[in-house]
Amino acid sequence: MKRLYDSVIRDHFDRNEQMLFLSGPRQVGKTTLAKNCSQLTEHFRYLNWDKTQDRALILVGAPSLLNGLPLNALLPRKPIIAFDEIHKYKNWRTLLKGLIDEYKGQLDILVTGSAKLNVFRRGGDSLMGRYFYYRVHPLSVAEINRTTLPTAPISSPQKIDEESFQALFEFGGFPEPFIKQDKKFYQQWQNLRQEQMLREDIRDLAHIQELAQLEMLAIFLQQQVGQLVEYSSLAKKIRVSDQTIRRWMNVLESFYYCFTIKPWSDNISRSLIKQPKVYLWDWSQVQDKGAKVENFVASHLLKAVHFWTDIGFGKYELYFLRDKNKNEVDFLITQDKKPWIMVEVKNSGKEPLSSALHHFQSQLHVPHVFQLAFDLPYVDIDSFSLKKPMIVPAKTFLSQLV
Repeated sequence: MKRLYDSVIRDHFDRNEQMLFLSGPRQVGKTTLAKNCSQLTEHFRYLNWDKTQDRALILVGAPSLLNGLPLNALLPRKPIIAFDEIHKYKNWRTLLKGLIDEYKGQLDILVTGSAKLNVFRRGGDSLMGRYFYYRVHPLSVAEINRTTLPTAPISSPQKIDEESFQALFEFGGFPEPFIKQDKKFYQQWQNLRQEQMLREDIRDLAHIQELAQLEMLAIFLQQQVGQLVEYSSLAKKIRVSDQTIRRWMNVLESFYYCFTIKPWSDNISRSLIKQPKVYLWDWSQVQDKGAKVENFVASHLLKAVHFWTDIGFGKYELYFLRDKNKNEVDFLITQDKKPWIMVEVKNSGKEPLSSALHHFQSQLHVPHVFQLAFDLPYVDIDSFSLKKPMIVPAKTFLSQLV
């Protein structure tokens, strides 16, 4: 299936000479995106560090990597070379710096990885200014409907069919299980993906030996989605130190297992909370229905703020709101450090509008304030045309993001 990120890659190489870095969770579709570059040029080379033959070429260096590519010919489209999982090579940054410095303007370079590519700086020279970076997310309501590049952060609403919406919620946004929609396949796929992430990627790159305890932490986090992270409580359950829990949480975030969002405190009277809330990249792993709905929305919002920032629309960030009086709103999106969109999530459209939305809007003057109802049917009205806090179908609101 065509992805939004196919359009990102084409647009990037049309306009820029910098390398393009794509990072995201295992099985999110990065390898398919890389191989799809063969449709952009007659001269394409794909190299995967996990394959022995490709690894041997990479270790030899530039002459072998580029052998046979017409780098000095005038062509409709430059040759493209794609490196998959290259961050597992300790000298990957030095290799890429040498290639881009020597062949800039003659060669387009794509780099993909299942860990955050800014984390594993194992020596070598800085790549500052030599690449643009996109975070690849699972499928979303908007991407199922639209794969063209948006020209602004917010798009017009577009209806998603009910079958696709329910499949997205149940099986998650990773392409294979979403397309197959088969529970047996989903379970097998999920087990293998989890094992590869914990027992291969994290063991080899993060050098964590206590894998059984790390797996326990991953399971506990599934049960605490949408809640404040209590490091000391987790440490007692797993029998490690607070600092170890913090370090392992950072590792799990680096490998796209979970993400945390911090509380927004600027201009909030009686703001005290400092712990983040935690969510999973794969919302299908969440068992509790209410927590799963909240995670589903959180993942859509995170995808939006990452994409809007990566594509250059501005600086967008995701927070939550809570004060000492226990007023709380699930999510706040800031645009260039100013509150922009406030979102409360509910399972049912029958629940009354949260008083906390009015409470925080009076303090922060947020332009767009919504209470999303998961069960309401799609309405073909622009959510962002509303002038006051309103209860809005999740299907409508989420279709206007990315």
